[in-house]
Amino acid sequence: MTSLPPPASAEGSAERDIAAENPIPQLTLPGVIGVWAAAAVPMAGLAWVLAPLLASGWESPLALAQSLIVVLTAGMVWQFILVLLLVHKEQRTLRWSVVRDVLWLRAPRDPRTGRRGGRTWLVVPICVIAFALMEFLPFELAPATGRDFGDFLGSPDGQATVSGSWLWLGVLLAFFVFNTVLGEELLFRGYLLPRMRGVFGSWDWIANGVLFAVYHLHVPWVIPIALIDTFLLSLPSRRYQSALVGIITHSAQSLFLFTLVLMLFLAP
Repeated sequence: MTSLPPPASAEGSAERDIAAENPIPQLTLPGVIGVWAAAAVPMAGLAWVLAPLLASGWESPLALAQSLIVVLTAGMVWQFILVLLLVHKEQRTLRWSVVRDVLWLRAPRDPRTGRRGGRTWLVVPICVIAFALMEFLPFELAPATGRDFGDFLGSPDGQATVSGSWLWLGVLLAFFVFNTVLGEELLFRGYLLPRMRGVFGSWDWIANGVLFAVYHLHVPWVIPIALIDTFLLSLPSRRYQSALVGIITHSAQSLFLFTLVLMLFLAP
């Protein structure tokens, strides 16, 4: 995968200072598409090919939902491994001091002053609240039968599956963690977004959001609402040069869902 040198930035010395800490090479267009495909294609194959094959050998009516949770968790674990492989290839190291910089795993940075943290963290609760309110927008399409996580948790059989099961509690915890912390967000906001400016310029956050939406081939009914996520995940992550903004915002949803799972686990 070839890359371009970091482009000149219009955001002033603040962004140039970051580049000086640990330079982040810019991907070419084939490089961006290649990373996207390395995440999206396996997830689609797992959801639409492997999960039905696994479910066909089970007698439980919840077989498809259960197999989807397992294989999609594996797919997001692969995304975490992919990020590590790409960073190691690029930086020749996985030292935390380097990984932190090149994946934007740092406090949000004020684009005007260049200062990190402090009041700049206030962008996070704003994004979290907006992300929660977005759930009420009528843009999400009806999910395919047996493939909706909410239906799984709301069904008597799904509740019986989770109740008192340490195995499923662990699987679902891994599902949530690799979904919004170590998987999707780390790949799209941590790895891809800082490396897309060379191709897309100041529109990199829009391109990142579109790629993130279309990545959801494994759950295509969420693509319309995922496009709106661009303004709450990609834009603030780019503006404040911190993948933590997108990770925390997206993880608020996972925290809510895991709370529901924990309540079902503890239910008598």
